[in-house]
Amino acid sequence: MIRTVTGDIHSNDLGFTYSHEHLLGAPPVHKRVDEDLVILDPAMAKVEAQAALDVGVRSLYEASAWDYSRQPEDLRRISEETGLQIIACGGFNKGEWFDDLLADHSIEQLQAQIVADVTTGMNGTTVRAGAIKYGTSYNRVTPAEDRVLRAAARAHRQTGAVLHGHTETGTMAITQLDMLEEEGVDLNRVGIVHLMRNPDPYVHKQIAKRGTYLCYDGFAKIKYFPESTRIHVILDVVEAGYADRILIGGDLARRTDLTAYTGGPGLHYIAGAWLPRFRDELAQRHYSQADIDELVRLFFVENPKRYFTFGEPY
Repeated sequence: MIRTVTGDIHSNDLGFTYSHEHLLGAPPVHKRVDEDLVILDPAMAKVEAQAALDVGVRSLYEASAWDYSRQPEDLRRISEETGLQIIACGGFNKGEWFDDLLADHSIEQLQAQIVADVTTGMNGTTVRAGAIKYGTSYNRVTPAEDRVLRAAARAHRQTGAVLHGHTETGTMAITQLDMLEEEGVDLNRVGIVHLMRNPDPYVHKQIAKRGTYLCYDGFAKIKYFPESTRIHVILDVVEAGYADRILIGGDLARRTDLTAYTGGPGLHYIAGAWLPRFRDELAQRHYSQADIDELVRLFFVENPKRYFTFGEPY
């Protein structure tokens, strides 16, 4: 079973999936200094949702957490009106957004809120989350982040919802996994994001070796790296035997990222432009058509299905 904003679906119905996106979100109001990060217009989000559907996307994971202005009711309406299946985000993002807001919250209080996100509804609504988010800072874990991570781990074990770990520029992933293991978490139920901000195949393979999913994102963000860098990292990981640990998403969270706000490339990009280029590059490297099709199926269908499916509490 996979939990979407309109209800639970059979895992086989998830289909072609983007595993990390933002339709609606923004930093907390008291820290909202960059207006480019404010994407809170449901009409614009609906345009982007339709753009994804138009290139064959069936589902996406919307990763805007409590401290990133998530809008559960709007997500439900967008899903109902477009048919795009949306998995929403329980839990919290990172200390930059929540440290002061959660300074007095205990692990137990945080766990209770996360469990409610998944089982009852987010932000006082009946829209339930299908994944649990936590995060760490650049090369460090703040005290509040430590509590949130441990609360997320315990809420995961209580509910069976998958864990989604934010990293800042791809740092602290190994530390996150060590902390989750201290909490008894099965690392096969964890995905780590923003690893492409640190395109180090050695580190990525160390993560995948522990059973954890590599949530690759940031495609089209050429200000960081060319697409060739991302593709070469993916192929290095694939050729090491970890194709079944790779998830793909855009993490397009700025107005300048989204065509609805006159930016780009928008949610059509990965399926509509990046994927044809990926297929072509693999063909040039003498991958067979069958092998190329299998990698695409794994990255966008089978791996997301396995990752987002609820497990039994433990």
